[in-house]
Amino acid sequence: MDALHSGDPRDTTNRPSRPTPTYSRPVVDDSRPFGAHLRMSWWKPLVVILVPPVVLLVLQILGYQLVGVIEGSDDPMAPTMTPLKFLAVNLATIATGVLAILILTWLAKVPWRRLISSPRPFDPHRLTHYLLSAALLVAAGIGVVALVAPDSPGWIAFGVSGTTIIMLVLTLLTTPLQALGEELIFRSAALPAAASWVRTVRPALVLGLIVSSLTFALLHGSTDPWLFGYYAFISASTGLMAIMSRGIEAPVAFHVANNVLFTTVNTLMSDGEPFSIDRSSDTGDAAVLILGAVNIAMLVLVWLRERGIRATR
Repeated sequence: MDALHSGDPRDTTNRPSRPTPTYSRPVVDDSRPFGAHLRMSWWKPLVVILVPPVVLLVLQILGYQLVGVIEGSDDPMAPTMTPLKFLAVNLATIATGVLAILILTWLAKVPWRRLISSPRPFDPHRLTHYLLSAALLVAAGIGVVALVAPDSPGWIAFGVSGTTIIMLVLTLLTTPLQALGEELIFRSAALPAAASWVRTVRPALVLGLIVSSLTFALLHGSTDPWLFGYYAFISASTGLMAIMSRGIEAPVAFHVANNVLFTTVNTLMSDGEPFSIDRSSDTGDAAVLILGAVNIAMLVLVWLRERGIRATR
């Protein structure tokens, strides 16, 4: 009896060939630092970098127009920040932050947790520690500005009204989430997306910081060189915090402390009226260097603490 009919296992004449296994590169590369830890096709970062800012801009404009109709304003785009306009801006930023994470998780097929911290898990103790430290540093910066350049922020006089109370409540309830939204857009999404274009680690991080920082500054819409430079610098600083700490706890903490404290002071020093956010030409000055020093101090603090954590482990 021949092998074909005897069921001889050595015969492979009619056996289907086994497909050659293929191996795809992992989307998340734990050998690379946070901020340069993603691998994506070249076109996907463009979507991540461009779509959320455009959506945020559209949502804010629509929010301004809607608030203008409700309040009967002749100029909905005026820099005066009424409570409804303030709420509309914060809600638009929060929604866009969530959208940015959803887009990146969908395009890169990566768990959203790896966009918050990587390779370590999210650490609430880090967030709490950095939030307290950032609050002290930002408060000190505000104090120095009040002593050295009190006219620079546009403060009028201390005053409390119904508008003041509403603004303070909205600040406490929504501004932390607004700051988180910006960090999700620019540090969790745009930074690693842009860095994925380059395989060498340091150039990748530099590119990610440049792209995310310029996008952040452009989106704030300032035509004043002092303010534009400050927005780019604060974005680069928080990006470095995320890279050094391998997550967004430190930048979120600093951003929350910065926005909450400055909004609170601006509200209290507007003599009971809505404060204005004017980013046009000639509205900034060298006083932003004081705020830049606060950013540098926070960077040093994050570097020292993360260095100590690594040493103990």
